[in-house]
Amino acid sequence: MDHLAPVFAQYPLEVVSAEGVWLWTRDGRKILDLYGGHAVAALGYGHPAWLAALEAQARAVHFQSNAVPMAVRSEAARRLVAFSQLPLETVFFVNTGAEANENALKLACRLTGRAQVVALEHAFHGRTAAAGALSWGALAKWYGFPRAPFDVAFLPRRDAGALAAGITEATAAVIVEPVQGVGGAFDMGRDYLAALRRRCDETGALLIFDEVQCGMGRTGHPFAANLYGVVPDMITTAKALGAGFPVGALLMGGRAASALKPELLGTTFGGGPLACAVVTAVIEAIERQGLLENVRRVSKLIRDTCVVGPVTGTQGEGFLLGLCTRPPAKAVQAALLERGILAGTSGDPQILRLLPPFTLEAAQVTPLREALAAIPG
Repeated sequence: MDHLAPVFAQYPLEVVSAEGVWLWTRDGRKILDLYGGHAVAALGYGHPAWLAALEAQARAVHFQSNAVPMAVRSEAARRLVAFSQLPLETVFFVNTGAEANENALKLACRLTGRAQVVALEHAFHGRTAAAGALSWGALAKWYGFPRAPFDVAFLPRRDAGALAAGITEATAAVIVEPVQGVGGAFDMGRDYLAALRRRCDETGALLIFDEVQCGMGRTGHPFAANLYGVVPDMITTAKALGAGFPVGALLMGGRAASALKPELLGTTFGGGPLACAVVTAVIEAIERQGLLENVRRVSKLIRDTCVVGPVTGTQGEGFLLGLCTRPPAKAVQAALLERGILAGTSGDPQILRLLPPFTLEAAQVTPLREALAAIPG
């Protein structure tokens, strides 16, 4: 009897070990992982620096409360701010992306005293009370709370003409994924994000970039904010931040940080020493191995060579890449898995989502191209 709650659809493979960008299954198959544990395994599997940081910190001190100052926590925050190259200089470490979003939304509501939050159609921000209320379709599908904690409005994607009426002096915050993940690797683009920034400035609303999936180098830049040249008031991030260790973070600019005071935010495990040691190791590995440049180079190679077979085009950025498919993406995903490649789907039935480790090499694109070419279009 399996005692696990039956709440996740299961892929038809059981992973028993992994190394680099490869997975091995119980039945002996070797699988090229272009899914990355849903955008988490940024450094692949068994990365020596990741393992060394975790072991060294576990041997030194594996946990202490946030009430106890620790150099490893301060260093992780310093490295994250420096990595971002953005004027967001205050960091609150948490456990997950949803928790980061919850805290960003709470700060925005407290700072503005307003009761409305705006999100975009097809967004996914998490499954907790506030984040879930802003996830497209959640109320009809799975949102289990009797009411949302604030008034919620959804705007169409990339429609700058809808901003004047949709974002007003009643709006506390606008939360947006610069590149939507579940929404189909859908990139918002520089012009639309700049228009959001201007409208938030006009109304006093705070702009939150949810970079839980697209941040920490996945676009080939530290954050999508860097790629698009638009600075939000807050960025939330997780997933690649720990490259497999549970950790999230909220980065705040001066306006958001001005609302902070002792006991306003809290977390038991967020900012734990193991998580913080890993954050520093992940940033160091990305920088030392030139992984941002690698993401840009290999992403371009996929775009240039993998529009074959059932694929009609691409969208997204970096290694949050969507392959537009003529048949349903689930059928293409299944066909790839039969050929030893794991990819993801999305909320868009015609988008196959690629979320590989940043260490994916150009030579490893060849099996993907060949497999796609062999699938009927």
